[in-house]
Amino acid sequence: MTRLLERPSVLLMAVSRPWFWPVSWVPAYLGTVLAGRAWLPGSADAPRALVALLVLGPLVWGAVLAQNDLHDLRSDRVNPRKASAPLVTGAVSAARLRRWYWTIAVVALAAAWFVGPLFVVGVGGVLALGWAYSVPPLRLKTRPGWDVAVNAVVVGVVSPLAGWSITRAPWDFPWQFGLIGLLFAAALYVPTTVTDLAADSGAGDTTFAVRFGPRLGYRVGVALWGSALAVSLLCARLDVVVPRSTMAAQLVMAPVLLGAYAILTRRPTITKLALVSVVFGVPTAGFAAAYIG
Repeated sequence: MTRLLERPSVLLMAVSRPWFWPVSWVPAYLGTVLAGRAWLPGSADAPRALVALLVLGPLVWGAVLAQNDLHDLRSDRVNPRKASAPLVTGAVSAARLRRWYWTIAVVALAAAWFVGPLFVVGVGGVLALGWAYSVPPLRLKTRPGWDVAVNAVVVGVVSPLAGWSITRAPWDFPWQFGLIGLLFAAALYVPTTVTDLAADSGAGDTTFAVRFGPRLGYRVGVALWGSALAVSLLCARLDVVVPRSTMAAQLVMAPVLLGAYAILTRRPTITKLALVSVVFGVPTAGFAAAYIG
């Protein structure tokens, strides 16, 4: 068993953290649905969509998280959530992880060419933001507000735009959908800075929660979540991007979603944030069904 866990393929999987892949897959899929008004892309676009799935999942996350692990080692060593990380345990050396980062990044860009030149630009942009987030001197993780913005832009805007761009031109992407995604993604990221507050503070990393404290972080998260729900309702009322047929369901679900978020993020844990995502998945599926219909 020990030998199995020490295999490069297993260690690579541990570095790329498969549970993070859906964070970009789900919004990218919604972008594809939005572009094609269908559950799945057409047969002509299916191969490119599958490659995009590979790029947006294990490749991009593998590169970004390898970079993050290299520069977060100090806080990861005192963070219970990172106790089994390969770099923390010594299963992978920093030099080896750095080689992996460059290899994965190059493979991600090469694979992106199959999807299209503009997709390459998007992947390059995400890798650049991942570098800016983790690596000094910028290290935006330690610049309160920027840490939230980087993650919100990548997950809430770039990911659905990537899914959209598989079948349609990026400049036709509806900005209203990007705004909704940006607000929801920011609301989901803010509580994660609270879960790592002790480790980040001990390592001297001034994240959003370290700078402003968990109480203000909670209030900001609720405000962002509520704003996203309000914008979605407004779009439904105007029948822009969000179908007007979802208005009644949204009026029922909005208070439920706001209450669930407010309760589960008061003392956030990764499990509670996963529950928020599951609850949010119900109206998201309803939106997709209404949009296709």
